[in-house]
Amino acid sequence: MTGTKGLRQRRTGRAISTLLLVIICGLTLLPIVLTFLYSFFPMSEMKAFLDTRNSYDQGRFMNILLAPATVSLRQYYDLLIDKPIYLQLFMNSVKYTLAILAGQVLFIPTLAYALSRFRFRGRETIFFLVLMLMLLPFQVTMAPSVLTMRTLGLMNTAWAVILPMMFAPFYIFLMRQFMVGIPPEMIEAGLMDGADTVRSFFHVVLPLSKPILGAAVALSFADAWNMVEQPLIYLASTQNRMPLSVMFNTLSSSEQGVIFASAALYIMPALLIYSYFQEDILLGIQLSDMK
Repeated sequence: MTGTKGLRQRRTGRAISTLLLVIICGLTLLPIVLTFLYSFFPMSEMKAFLDTRNSYDQGRFMNILLAPATVSLRQYYDLLIDKPIYLQLFMNSVKYTLAILAGQVLFIPTLAYALSRFRFRGRETIFFLVLMLMLLPFQVTMAPSVLTMRTLGLMNTAWAVILPMMFAPFYIFLMRQFMVGIPPEMIEAGLMDGADTVRSFFHVVLPLSKPILGAAVALSFADAWNMVEQPLIYLASTQNRMPLSVMFNTLSSSEQGVIFASAALYIMPALLIYSYFQEDILLGIQLSDMK
């Protein structure tokens, strides 16, 4: 009887936990679902609905439209054809993100490998500086970063946004901590088989680091795709080079017909990236003891 009672309690607890998770997931996904749904509303219907938000009554819940009177692609037509500025801003976001990720893939794993495996004078000092930079927010390092970019003549250029993020200290720390945990015997086995340091890095260390690499790529994509402060500071005089994440704040009420279509277009790459690297993100977080 005691065992049966305990089994029932576990089933009840599991059912309650599942229900709570479903509710939380539903509330989390609702804005995303509504964004994609509203992007297919006719512009006139969407504008009329948004105008009702100004007369919001705190005594009752806000109305939610679940189906358009007619499905329309007009928002996407305006976004991609009539108003190409939004597509240009979207491509700016793509360009910055791809360049930042390419630079990080080129430099960060090698830096992390050097800090985790090689012994040289100043290694601990470099790692300490990485930790300090990781803990400092952008607002603290903003002034010296601007002075550095001005000295190099890179202000108001794409490189002012790309270069500082290519050497993100958090991902150096993340990968270094993971590589420290790789058993030395596995690397020594590769060396005994005739592999030099470079071949061991590419054929032993990187394959073993695949989970943390996937997690780093996904998290870094989110940082680069959603950056706002860096472009506002480094590209203040070149509005046409701004990413779409910055220009969302400048959309006026007269342009609300393309707001949802542009938001849907902006969300799609992030959803695809996180869906593809979902297992790597979870495994990377577990293995790196981030929590």
